Amino acid sequence: MLLINGKIYPMAGAPIQSGYLAMEGGVITGVGPMEEAPAQSGETVDLEGAMVLPGFIDAHCHIGMWEDSLGFEGEDGNEETDPSTPQLRAIDAVNPRDRCFADAARAGVLTVVTGPGSANPIGGQMCAMKTVGRRVDSMLLDPCAGIKFALGENPKGCYHDKSTGPATRMATAAIIREQLFKARRYLQDKRDAELDEDLDEPEFDFKCEALIPLLERRVKAHFHAHRADDVFTAIRIAREFDLDYVLIHCTEGHLIAGELAQEKAAAVTGPCPGTRSKPELHDMTVENPGVLSRAGVLTAICTDHPELPIEQLALCAGFAVDAGMDYEEALRAITINPARMLGLASRLGSLEKGKDADVLVFRKDPLSLGGRPEMVFCGGERIV
Repeated sequence: MLLINGKIYPMAGAPIQSGYLAMEGGVITGVGPMEEAPAQSGETVDLEGAMVLPGFIDAHCHIGMWEDSLGFEGEDGNEETDPSTPQLRAIDAVNPRDRCFADAARAGVLTVVTGPGSANPIGGQMCAMKTVGRRVDSMLLDPCAGIKFALGENPKGCYHDKSTGPATRMATAAIIREQLFKARRYLQDKRDAELDEDLDEPEFDFKCEALIPLLERRVKAHFHAHRADDVFTAIRIAREFDLDYVLIHCTEGHLIAGELAQEKAAAVTGPCPGTRSKPELHDMTVENPGVLSRAGVLTAICTDHPELPIEQLALCAGFAVDAGMDYEEALRAITINPARMLGLASRLGSLEKGKDADVLVFRKDPLSLGGRPEMVFCGGERIV
C-alpha cells in the first residue's frame, strides 16, 4: 500500500505538506516528501491533500473491564475484597468483544492501556493492547504496562462502608508502603538466597512477585491522583522506593505545573471535559493539559473510558486546543507522548520507518466535532 499526496504529521518531526507513506508486512516501510516517493507498485491511493496521522493512543482507560450496556455482569475492574491486589492482571478480565473496541478502532484509537479501577490502593496490572482483534492474547503489546495505584477519595469511599481500612489518605499511603516494603524485603531475600546456597528462598508470595518488576524499574507505577496533595504523595512514595511512575488524571496539575516540571513528571490528564462529580474535582479545567505541556511536563490526554466514551479521545484534545493548548502538542498528547510514557515508542506513536503501520487519514480536522477518519489502517490492514 502506498499513500501519496497527503499532508503528513509524523509526530517525530515537522509536518510534511505533500508527502507519501508506504506500508508493507504490517509496518511502515517509508515516509517522506513526494519528491522522494518510491515508484508506484501495488495498491496506490492518492489522498489529494488529506491529513495523515499515526493511530491514536488512549493511555488510561478501562475498556473491556466495564462492558457497554451491562451492569454487574460486565463489571470486572474493582476487586473490593482486599485493598492490596498487585497480583491481579487486566488480561484476565478484558473482554475484546465489548462493542466499544470497535467504536475505538473506527475513531482511530488503535492502542489503549486498560485495567483495574481505583477502588484499591493497589489495584493490579494494567495492560497495553490494540483495539483490533478477537482474542486478548493476540492483541497485546504489553501484558503489564504498569501497576495501578490509587490515592485520594476513591479508596476511602470504597472501604468507608466496609468497616475496614483505608478510611483516610494516611491509611491508603500506609497500605501502599507496607506492600512495597514487603516486596522489597522479599526481593532482597531472593537475591541473597541466589548468592548463598546456605540460605533458603523466602516462601512464595504472589503479591510480592507481582511487584518485583516494579521495584526493578522494568514496569511503571500508574498513580491515580486528582488533588495536588495526592500528586505529591505519589511522587513521595515513588522517590522512597525508586519507582518509575506516571501520574494519572493529575486534575490539579495546572496549580503545580512548575513543581511537576522540576520533578520531570509525566502526566496522563483527563477525563475532561466532564462533571465535577466529587470534591477532588473542584478545580478541574480543560486548560490543564495545555498548562502542563507549556510548563515542560510530558503530557498525554485520556478518556478514562467509560467515564467518557473512548471514541471521543480526539475531541478531548480538541477541547484542550480551544482552551489554549498548542495544536501539534495536543496531537502529540494522543500519539507520541503516551507512547513514550508507556515504553512503546519503538513501535507506536509516530509515522517512521519500521514502526507499526497504524495510520489514520482525515479529510476534516481530527480534533474537531465530526472529525472522523476516512481511512484507518491497523498493522497495515485497512479496517475503515
